[in-house]
Amino acid sequence: MNIRTMLAASTAILLAGAASADTMKIGITQNNVGVDSYQTTYEKAFIAAADANADIEAVVLDAGGDVARQIAQMEDLIQQEVDAIIIWPTNGEAVIPAVRKAQKAGIPVVVTNSNIAEAGFDFIKSFSGPDNITQGARSAEIMCDKFKDMGIADEAQVVHITGQPGYTTAIERAKGFEDRLPEVCPNVTVVDTQPGDWNREKSQQVMEAFLVKYDDIDGVYAGDDNMGVGALNAAKAAGRDGIIFVGATNFAVGYEAMAAGDYWGSIYQSPVDDAEAALQTAVDILSGKDIPFLNYFDTPKITQDNMDEFTKPVF
Repeated sequence: MNIRTMLAASTAILLAGAASADTMKIGITQNNVGVDSYQTTYEKAFIAAADANADIEAVVLDAGGDVARQIAQMEDLIQQEVDAIIIWPTNGEAVIPAVRKAQKAGIPVVVTNSNIAEAGFDFIKSFSGPDNITQGARSAEIMCDKFKDMGIADEAQVVHITGQPGYTTAIERAKGFEDRLPEVCPNVTVVDTQPGDWNREKSQQVMEAFLVKYDDIDGVYAGDDNMGVGALNAAKAAGRDGIIFVGATNFAVGYEAMAAGDYWGSIYQSPVDDAEAALQTAVDILSGKDIPFLNYFDTPKITQDNMDEFTKPVF
């Protein structure tokens, strides 16, 4: 059976085909496909993986960053009586009632990429994605190691640009960084923290404000490279040299900035692996296989020193 792809609506793609008794109908509601290239690449990889499996009929939806829209999409998938739902939450707290409703309807739910709040764990089968707290901790280690090499670990000042408020990935990466940094570099000070909403232009504006407010900034930690490069652009425009930039989710722009010597390090994470792991987790659940509740894939450190070991991200 070949699955054909067609556009069902501006925020929905239906992958449909000649159904059989063994076909698994799997729905996914994503966070915000248009916000960055990671999510765009994730969607393409998810569709490709579903298209390659003759046993899958997939409904692919995009919440556009709107919690109310995502809740409505969950309701729609429940009404369609899909066999499983994958959700990339727009807000880890707000989606819990909708996830609970799916669980009550007997539909297993897989959370992808960014987990829901712990209060919702009883209503999901598995989380598939990165360990975001570990990512934040690893970013802190990257920054601390660099400060030690520079001899400024006893005096360095850092600003922190977080992702979308209320979004679990943003919360967890911030926690991982803020908990780990004082453990490895107790004398480094985080002087300010502001959200960049995963957006490069907003993060550039946040960094511009930081540069006006603080004469001494030694490091910038951003929740992903898209925001980190926005901060880097602001520093370049202001002529502020010598700042160490560390991110997470190594984007192509971050990789290129590392190659140019402008951006120190990040955490390597593949949206293709992310998408394929989420779909496979749903398939495994429907096939009756035992899977971990927290189904993490590895996300190693990448810096200017070891970047030759990694291929340039495609997003």
